[in-house]
Amino acid sequence: MRETSTTSPASGDGAYPRPQLVRPRWQDLCGEWDFAIGDPADDEGAALRRRGAALPGRIRVPFPPESTASGVGDTRPYDTVWYRREVTQADVVAAGGGTQGDVLMVRFGAVDHSAQVWADGVLLGAHDGGQTPFALEVPPEIAARETFTLVVRAQDDPRDVTQPRGKQDWRDEPHSIWYHRTTGIWQPVWLEVVPRTAVERCDWTTDVPAAAVRCDLRLTRRPEPGSTVEIVVSHQGDVLARQRLAVDDSETSSVIGLHRQGNGQAYEELLWSPERPTLLDATVTVTGPDGDVVDHIASYLGLRSTGEAGGRFLLNDRPYYVRAVLEQGYWPQSHLAAPDAEALRDEVRLIKDLGFNAARVHQKAEDPRFLYWADRLGLLVWGEIAAPFAFTPRAVERTLREWVDVVARDRSHPSVVTWVPVNESWGVQHIAHDAAQQHFTQALYHLTKALDPTRPVVSNDGWEHTRSDLLTVHDYTTSREPLEARYATHEALADLPGQIGPAGRRVALQPSAVAGKPVMVTEFGGITWAPGSPIETWGYAVADSADDFERRVRDVFEALYASPGLAGICYTQLTDTLQEANGLVDENRKPKLPLETIRSIVQGEHHP
Repeated sequence: MRETSTTSPASGDGAYPRPQLVRPRWQDLCGEWDFAIGDPADDEGAALRRRGAALPGRIRVPFPPESTASGVGDTRPYDTVWYRREVTQADVVAAGGGTQGDVLMVRFGAVDHSAQVWADGVLLGAHDGGQTPFALEVPPEIAARETFTLVVRAQDDPRDVTQPRGKQDWRDEPHSIWYHRTTGIWQPVWLEVVPRTAVERCDWTTDVPAAAVRCDLRLTRRPEPGSTVEIVVSHQGDVLARQRLAVDDSETSSVIGLHRQGNGQAYEELLWSPERPTLLDATVTVTGPDGDVVDHIASYLGLRSTGEAGGRFLLNDRPYYVRAVLEQGYWPQSHLAAPDAEALRDEVRLIKDLGFNAARVHQKAEDPRFLYWADRLGLLVWGEIAAPFAFTPRAVERTLREWVDVVARDRSHPSVVTWVPVNESWGVQHIAHDAAQQHFTQALYHLTKALDPTRPVVSNDGWEHTRSDLLTVHDYTTSREPLEARYATHEALADLPGQIGPAGRRVALQPSAVAGKPVMVTEFGGITWAPGSPIETWGYAVADSADDFERRVRDVFEALYASPGLAGICYTQLTDTLQEANGLVDENRKPKLPLETIRSIVQGEHHP
């Protein structure tokens, strides 16, 4: 049994997989499961496995079978994997059975790429999308049994380039900038008992100038007539706002005024920023017509706004220079899955200790527990997803589905300040000449704005922008003089939308749509120094000593910091990742230079 504080989830241990919608009791199902790599053509064997037949192997969930942490470590390409685990009545009680509700849910953080789930041979449901969470109800007659068998089949075609796969290689072995595949369960699995009428979604939108918070709630079903919802927002035990409203539908919205924020004398004390990551506690209580509590959940939020104006990125309506690092979220022993919850906390701490105030999580929808620590410790995050490599109707459909779900999952985190649905024309490789692909990136821009109008959206990070709130450029020039000259004046930045960029691609396909937008160099550096590496490494430039590495890194940072008009930067990259050994730290998170040296370079002697 796991207990999670519903008094202040923002000060917890970061272990709960869904940090902004917390009930006190849940049961972690991570650990040893039965396992098998399956043959998708074996219909007879599949039928037996669905009904709970024994599997020959073992795996440690939630680590992908390609990783050594899983205990399997099989990196061959395969299409189908099977998981099996016994669930006991003790597990159900630990998840809140008898105290928290009467509906048993099995929740998955992410299963790559599609999943089907059975309990004692009964299909609970299916999910498609390797980066997004889903939950399935266990029928009460099965949940009441002393034990029942939970079976998961995951299917993930290693050659299917219409799947949003990001850095997962479609070849047998990792090459260039692509890594080992991640198949099956790779984020936590847990049980939670909830009431029949339960809070399913709780989304927070803050409006800093208006001193208000909007709460959007979704319940699992329509409540009984006469039901109410009470929302309380507090800070360190002091109630800032309390609102009770009648609720007669499964979806409801409420705007809650924070009157203290209307007085400018203490205005900034409660605002969230990397330098002052203040979080507010929140609770939502659903009460039935008889006055009995139906459901009670705890959450948290951060008061902050993000935007752009006058060629600058804005945080809390003030210019803010983004000093970011590219974060692959890949570990040598566990691949895209973090080794544990503490590793996600340590990753955020490392990024901040190195002097950065932001991370661009690259080609991955990161575990929400990473966002929890970014919220809590103060780190800006650019939200991105893994991309497909093809442009087909199926690839478009899959990308849209996953992107909508990612935005819905992460939109309440104050650390997430920018959305990036497309990177470097991945999946729209002929966008410069294909009107359909241009329409797709514009549609993603407008769809994201419809889902969340509060954050900037980058239509195609790096080059070939259509409609975009930021003009982002990827520039791996590693000689100081030409890099500095490219961004040396406001006039040079103003001319960028009509230029061919440093990668030989047009910076913008619709220059007028991005004219005057803040300019950021969101990938640069990529300098490799990996002495003694057992594999052949790769980078955009190669250093031959620690001193040479320091000089090269310092040169590219100082060249960009010399620009009077850039709104931000993002260095490639945080960690060495397999053959792409161009990190500031190695794959085990050991800095390649003294941490204080890297920090001084990243922050710049006279730079904001």
